[in-house]
Amino acid sequence: MLMPDFIVLITIVVALIHTLGVLSAIHAVASVRTSQGAIAWAVSLLTFPYLALPLYWILGRNRFHGYIEVLRNGALDQSNRSDIAMILERLRDHPADLPAERAEDLQVLAQLSRTPYTEGNALELLVDGDAAFRAIFAAIESAERYLLIQFFIIKDDDLGRDLHTRLLRKVAAGVSIRVLYDEIGSHALPKCYMETLRAAGIAVSAFRTTRGRRNRLQLNFRNHRKIVVVDGRVAFVGGLNVGEEYLGRGPLGHWRDTHLRVEGPAVQALQRVFTADWYWATRQIPDLEWQSRVAGSQTVLIFATGPADALETCSMFFHQAIVSARRRLWIASPYFVPDPPVFEALQLAALRGVDVRILLPAKPDHQLVYLASFSFLDAADRTGIQIYRYQKGFLHQKVVLVDDEVAAVGTANLDNRSLRLNFEVMAVVVDRGFASQVAAMLAHDFQQSRRTSAADLRSRGWIFRWAVRAARLFDPIL
Repeated sequence: MLMPDFIVLITIVVALIHTLGVLSAIHAVASVRTSQGAIAWAVSLLTFPYLALPLYWILGRNRFHGYIEVLRNGALDQSNRSDIAMILERLRDHPADLPAERAEDLQVLAQLSRTPYTEGNALELLVDGDAAFRAIFAAIESAERYLLIQFFIIKDDDLGRDLHTRLLRKVAAGVSIRVLYDEIGSHALPKCYMETLRAAGIAVSAFRTTRGRRNRLQLNFRNHRKIVVVDGRVAFVGGLNVGEEYLGRGPLGHWRDTHLRVEGPAVQALQRVFTADWYWATRQIPDLEWQSRVAGSQTVLIFATGPADALETCSMFFHQAIVSARRRLWIASPYFVPDPPVFEALQLAALRGVDVRILLPAKPDHQLVYLASFSFLDAADRTGIQIYRYQKGFLHQKVVLVDDEVAAVGTANLDNRSLRLNFEVMAVVVDRGFASQVAAMLAHDFQQSRRTSAADLRSRGWIFRWAVRAARLFDPIL
């Protein structure tokens, strides 16, 4: 007796799903960067492919295809390749004299980033949203030739509309403007916001992490960078996006963040990062000012990282900062889910006597990441890592301080998403005066924080403790 057609169909579908599960498991073993992630995906795909297959092809990969290849291999014409080479050469016209006792540690970061340190920069530390956007808007108003605007999130609220109005006014005055945003981070932005800008003559584009056949389903990647460049002479980078909550006007209350105003050769280095992202999104190289100007005496390295890099450059950045610390290592991040090598480096630094402090928010904006961070408390206590929770409001800054000479401000969090899945950028500053400012800023933050420990976790109810364990299982995609 022949089987009914629907049973035959079901049999074929089940066989196909399991075959795809096996093939995907082989793909995971061959391509997932960490052995833990490869094993977890392979087991899931083999045992329960019905759920694991769509999750793997949407969330499973941490290698972003095409970005580096487009920039380096034939997608750019010869003149554009010459332009990119020329940018690097002009940055090398401002070589930095690194401290002899730190030169070896610091040069590793320059090798990883393929960008030189530059001297001749002037920096201003911008604490919180009011100071940051006051400076950004003042710079926008001063623009004469062009503006480059890049944010992970742009919202159509009072702050977003203020930016919108200013950009329309500047383009009407003859300023060339380019706006780049992340298509997932800014998913709630209404089309009319960007269409109005385009209609006025402003070039607007999403970064398009799903561009290209191999990235079509990859919704897990983000361009998390926040860069503003004005006429090639002033730039901004840091943790703030465009939204009212970044001014402390959202449900989380006071929003503690840090941004950086830059003048000098480092502006061209930030501009180069924007140009690469803009080319990926639009296949266009904008006509920009590449002649850098000396504005001060501070040494800066613009360290851009992302999932298209051949090496795990963001993870290596944190690892190198940690191992180079001799007396003090202070890190402020809203999210704390480090990978094992980075966390072990933190433990070793604390064991060798370094003052290791991690500053985290007491209020969560992403519940899973917040819960997962509690799972590190016991191991932190055993080695002397001090973890603090900021009490005044929500803490969103991304700042690293190493001893008394090196500080970094930018967009990278200490979690797996920044370490492997996001495009990020940090400004690494080698300057005692600037490091002293950052130290004073963070010391004030620690005064408004409470030290936490494993005892705090043990005092919570069993539901919370199990939620912490469950959240840690999502470590690879947090």
